[in-house]
Amino acid sequence: MSTRSAAGNGKRPRRPARPPRRPARRPRRPARRPRPAADRRRRRIGLAGRYATLVLMLVVMLGPIVWQFLTSIRGRTENVYDGVLPSRPTLDNYVRVAESFPLLQYVGNTLTVAALAVTSNMLFAAMGGYALSRAAWKGRQVVFTVLVATLMFPFESVMISMFLTVREMGLVDTLVGVWLPGAVSVLNIMVMRAAFLAVPREVEEAAVLDGAGEWTRFTRVFLPAAKGALAVVCITSFMGAWDDFLWPLLVLTDSDHYTLQLGLKTLAGATTVNDQRLVAAGAMAALLPMMLLFFALQRFFFKGVGEGAVKI
Repeated sequence: MSTRSAAGNGKRPRRPARPPRRPARRPRRPARRPRPAADRRRRRIGLAGRYATLVLMLVVMLGPIVWQFLTSIRGRTENVYDGVLPSRPTLDNYVRVAESFPLLQYVGNTLTVAALAVTSNMLFAAMGGYALSRAAWKGRQVVFTVLVATLMFPFESVMISMFLTVREMGLVDTLVGVWLPGAVSVLNIMVMRAAFLAVPREVEEAAVLDGAGEWTRFTRVFLPAAKGALAVVCITSFMGAWDDFLWPLLVLTDSDHYTLQLGLKTLAGATTVNDQRLVAAGAMAALLPMMLLFFALQRFFFKGVGEGAVKI
């Protein structure tokens, strides 16, 4: 029947059936070409160069510490510069250091100053960082700019004025006078500010909706979120107080109040060239607490460095 007759009968003509669609083929990925031998050799040379650089940096950084330790365990009759490894290792030099000068008393004085510095820096740096990051008050940006500008002035430029201030306060030749100028560091405030700025604004808004006040948000929300930054502040404050030599030298006059660094200087000045083993043993005794603190907090330290690098 033709199409015209079908239309005259009132019936619609049937459409021809469409052929089934074939699934679209995925484009084939071009086959990877094998790397030429020259590229593989160049890659291996570059990798070997990077590892050689890391090993060289490790030797440069740890070499003096290892040499100091090996010198500290050499015997009395052994030459300090005779070979690398001691022929008869002994710990007698550490006993001699404790007998030569009041080591434990100097360690106790240094630990007192370091504990005060760590406590005050963690407290005041956290409060200052929160005030400069989350608290809304007029003049916040001006105060932040002034604090950052103070980082450009070296310690030697304000050393005399600090000493005159401490003397007027009657804190010369006291451990409090040693601690007071380092009670809080501007750099630690910046670290805590960056850590608090990294906390999402939604978390703070949720705490506000729950009825949390300013102090509650600071202690329950922001401080737990900035544990890594607090670890950074703890380590840097302890190292600064433990290694400080110039400021205790200006403030302290009585040997009973000496810190460990001043005691080691006294030991080095009282010994002869043949007694370098005692100086090395004293230096290792001063280095041990910092190493223990860093190894105990290294996980939080690297986390805090990452938090501080988010926003300044």
